[in-house]
Amino acid sequence: MKNEQMNEEAVSPVIATILMVAITVVLAGVLYVWASSLAEGNAQGDFSMYQFTGKDVTSEAGELGSDTDDELVRMTMDRGDDIQWSRLSIRIEVNGEAPRTCANPGQDSANNDCVIVDNGADTTDQDFAAGDSFTIQEDGQDICDGTQQCEVVVTIVESVLGETIDTTTVMAS
Repeated sequence: MKNEQMNEEAVSPVIATILMVAITVVLAGVLYVWASSLAEGNAQGDFSMYQFTGKDVTSEAGELGSDTDDELVRMTMDRGDDIQWSRLSIRIEVNGEAPRTCANPGQDSANNDCVIVDNGADTTDQDFAAGDSFTIQEDGQDICDGTQQCEVVVTIVESVLGETIDTTTVMAS
């Protein structure tokens, strides 16, 4: 009778140990999945982090007017990996109007109201790199007429992945 009582008492610590191991394994799995998805989400798939700055270039080019070829904004890539122009899509929203997609350098601008002028050191290489800049310019459409200050929201999209890599707001006057 004494042995039976000892066996019954030993079952409880064994079950408790098995439960603790199972909980630890499940918790470790959940943490692994959470950490791996967090790493992918921050890196946008290829561990590239981009940073851009924008400035009003109308003060350099003169005031905005009723012309249809005014320069609006200059964007500079401060940090990030080289990227081909064919992988980028630049959209602008002026004063809350519908977004417009600008024609990239070397691209036909027939269906666009704005064009991108590459200001990089080598404008023939079709790559955009840290330190390079581009100017957004009207193309046959008076987007910002100069009667008031224009809020230009520039959105840069990596078009292959469909991910926004930067959004910058610049006041053009």
